[in-house]
Amino acid sequence: MKPITTKWVYLIALSLVWGSSFILMKYALVGLNPIQVGALRIIITAFFLMLIGFKSVLRLTRKDWFYIGLSAILGTYFPVFLFAIAIDNMDSAIAAILNSFTPFNALLIGALFFGFSFQKRQILGILIGLIGTILLILNGNSIGSLNDYYYPSFILLASVGYAFNVNIVKKYLQDVKPLAITTATFMVVFIPALIRLINTDFFNAFEATPEIKKSLLFITILSVVGTAIAKTFFNKLVQISSPIFSTSVTYLIPIVAVFWGVFDGEKLSLFQLFSGLVILLGVYLVNRVKKN
Repeated sequence: MKPITTKWVYLIALSLVWGSSFILMKYALVGLNPIQVGALRIIITAFFLMLIGFKSVLRLTRKDWFYIGLSAILGTYFPVFLFAIAIDNMDSAIAAILNSFTPFNALLIGALFFGFSFQKRQILGILIGLIGTILLILNGNSIGSLNDYYYPSFILLASVGYAFNVNIVKKYLQDVKPLAITTATFMVVFIPALIRLINTDFFNAFEATPEIKKSLLFITILSVVGTAIAKTFFNKLVQISSPIFSTSVTYLIPIVAVFWGVFDGEKLSLFQLFSGLVILLGVYLVNRVKKN
């Protein structure tokens, strides 16, 4: 498969998986609080990755561990909890839409802190993509509201962490195996997450009610498929493309998230369809290869 085709396959697959992650998180929060959801997501993911990828981390150098640790804190640990808290207090589709600011942050942070260059065409594509997300927000009567700006700011802050993550991986971990990066990342944040879970009195107060069992099922699916496997694929995508292309998956995620909302009983308007097409146009402009 050609490299250009491969990166688009990764992009579409990740958009489907991560677009579904928001509804899974929402269902997991029915029986668990946000801190428990965030901590369990890290812990379950770490166990799964250590089972399949522990050998891959043995060849990591001290320098690799430093940048993976930095990426783990900024791009995994804090965003996991920020998203869980936000989605517990706002509509999951709106959270997915706000996450679309990640490519803009990746471009800005890459230029300011990592020395990456960009083209005017990419700026135009990002602006068009942002217009699409704003149009979706303006149609909030169908998918939620932004009356409280406190929790949406958590999503924007998490997107900054994601932006640092992709730039760190691209610049300093380009030659490290994606599975090694993902496994080491969750090994770094495993103990802090376990401490957070213990502090919620989860083990002492645990009751195997049907509600909690369902929540644990959803968080397990989210951890294994939506985090462990997806994040490994994402690290590979960053290596074979660019930070801007990789984070443009966040422009496709809201489309999937909104469709999940329709499946869950919400109505999809023509305005939302138009907004989705605007977002796709932005993704195309950001990633279109300029012919010589």
